[in-house]
Amino acid sequence: MVVKTKLYISILLLITVLAIGIIGFVIISNETLVDSIYMTIITMSTVGFGTLHELNQNEKIFTIILIILSIAVYGYSVTALTEYLAKDNFFQLLKYKKMQQKIQKLKNHTVVCGYGRNGRQAVVKLKKFNMPYVVIEKDKELLEELDRNNILYIEGDATGDEALEKAALENAKSLITALPSDADNLFVVLSARQINKDFTIISRASNESSCSKLMIAGATNIIMPDKIGGEHMASLVVTPDLVEFVEKLTITDECSTNLEEISINDLPSEFLDKTILDLDVRRKSGCTVIGFKTPQNEYIINPEATTKLKANSNLIVLGRPNQIEKLRQVL
Repeated sequence: MVVKTKLYISILLLITVLAIGIIGFVIISNETLVDSIYMTIITMSTVGFGTLHELNQNEKIFTIILIILSIAVYGYSVTALTEYLAKDNFFQLLKYKKMQQKIQKLKNHTVVCGYGRNGRQAVVKLKKFNMPYVVIEKDKELLEELDRNNILYIEGDATGDEALEKAALENAKSLITALPSDADNLFVVLSARQINKDFTIISRASNESSCSKLMIAGATNIIMPDKIGGEHMASLVVTPDLVEFVEKLTITDECSTNLEEISINDLPSEFLDKTILDLDVRRKSGCTVIGFKTPQNEYIINPEATTKLKANSNLIVLGRPNQIEKLRQVL
């Protein structure tokens, strides 16, 4: 704030010196307004152009004073400008504005509220799937980490409408709110649902009592990390091999298998109302259909080949990475 004040003072001083010069030449030299402006500018800029006439004693003294004032003001202005560029992170502001322009152009992206432990894991997963995303965070240290990793972010409080609007929420595909407070997550869900009625909202929750409130507020899914962690640890005791196998069904560099979700709406129109058998996924790519999500959001495990492909339904396909890639190319 002090740096900006100095910058404003330097601008005011330059205007003041300019006004003194113009008024001085009008009074002392009896010059016209245009000639006075000309004499003041060439004196302050020290360009060395000739004067309009031979200066008398008073005019020379006034010109000397004007030159000294100009040099002093220039020195102060340069110092103030240098401090502004250095201390007020001028180039950082330019970079942030450029990043904001990129964010406003995003379509079908995911907004992650909070870059704590859960938010960071969500970003890692989104990055692996090459899905566009933007993070909303207010902690300075976390913002520096986001900046170092070249992650698109909004500096601000996710519970405020301003930060959500800056994240182009109206064009987003989904929102993940991973704030530590259930009350803050509830507020984010309420605000986000008002801005975008149709997209998916996934909220973190610490207490089971918050789940129903978050659902009423508009959350599509609610995740309780502590509960999932406990269940996962117990599963490693009860069915360790099964857990290890399921964990390999993820998109990691080391995995030998993979899962892919296919939206029927994204398929060529010729497949609409046809059957899974007509899609012939196994022969075309080597993948296997292991699940089907109906338009009513019901899941069918290992669906029959005669299951019809309806609009707004999804297929869940299992295959190795090269088979998944081939499936994407075919479909």
